[in-house]
Amino acid sequence: MKADYHKYILDFKNPAGTSRGVLRTKETWFIFLEDGGKTGVGECGILRGLSADDVPEYEEKLKWCCDYIERGLEFLLDEMRAFPSIQFGLEMAIKSLQSQTPFELFPSAFTRGGKSIPINGLIWMGDEDFMKKQIRERIETGFTCIKMKIGAIAFETEYALLKSIREEYSRDDIELRVDANGAFEPGEALEKLERLAKLDIHSIEQPIKAGQLEEMAALCEKSPLPIALDEELIGVFEKEKKAEVINAIKPPYIILKPSFVGGWKGSVEWIELAEGIGAGWWITSALESNVGLNAIAQWTWTLENDIPHGLGTGSLFTNNFESPLTVSRGTLQYDPRKHWIFSL
Repeated sequence: MKADYHKYILDFKNPAGTSRGVLRTKETWFIFLEDGGKTGVGECGILRGLSADDVPEYEEKLKWCCDYIERGLEFLLDEMRAFPSIQFGLEMAIKSLQSQTPFELFPSAFTRGGKSIPINGLIWMGDEDFMKKQIRERIETGFTCIKMKIGAIAFETEYALLKSIREEYSRDDIELRVDANGAFEPGEALEKLERLAKLDIHSIEQPIKAGQLEEMAALCEKSPLPIALDEELIGVFEKEKKAEVINAIKPPYIILKPSFVGGWKGSVEWIELAEGIGAGWWITSALESNVGLNAIAQWTWTLENDIPHGLGTGSLFTNNFESPLTVSRGTLQYDPRKHWIFSL
């Protein structure tokens, strides 16, 4: 088996605003495998400034994996424990190599085009007019679940936007989720959560910064608005440590980005722990190209969880790869009549 890797820069169509700043480009890396005339490809979806494996020696680790690819997946996954995006890229590449075609990793009713995955419509941060425009577009195109990032502009402005949605659409019409990306201070968080709960919000992702287990546990216990852990899961590699986080905080939900938590294997560990305390979960992409998004989506379908997932990011980039993935009426679909066009 031979292995190689390549870097690729994805360009956003529009600047993507988060509470940590504005994204204009997204770096990603691909692992290519070749064995006996067959090929495989996997994406290592690192997100600079957020991924636990955003370290100077990242490329060096990728090269090491390619040099030692014949040692096998389990060996490499163990060696790359602190590099979850590389773990996922390796899982994906091996699965791609072993599959009948490089991009149909989990043949199912989804890849045959008969079924779709419900997804949320993402509202990026920006000024009030920009956010209102996105909200109208998502609703007009058939989304029944909207996720709005908050924490970058004044809370009162964001609250008014959410209130205006709820005044027009009931919770039976539109499910509202919010993502604070850790923007609230612990001392003010509960008051804000109590106000948001009055708008029939489904859940809030990561209201305070990760790493404050006691404060987050207290919020989960007292908040009338269900909390979903996101960044809290990043950088927690050992299963015992994962269990400590889940059992200490007891969150109503967790959100899994395979590129951040060690791919499919790491995600399954979190899911099992969450279900052990009765917590719900959903899957979210981490701004991968359509290669990574495809692998996440096909795997997500096999989990048989029909809650809306965060998999609508394929159309964000000007230079993404053409694929059978399409978004229609608030769902992600796979059209087997469409072909992949993948080249670097």
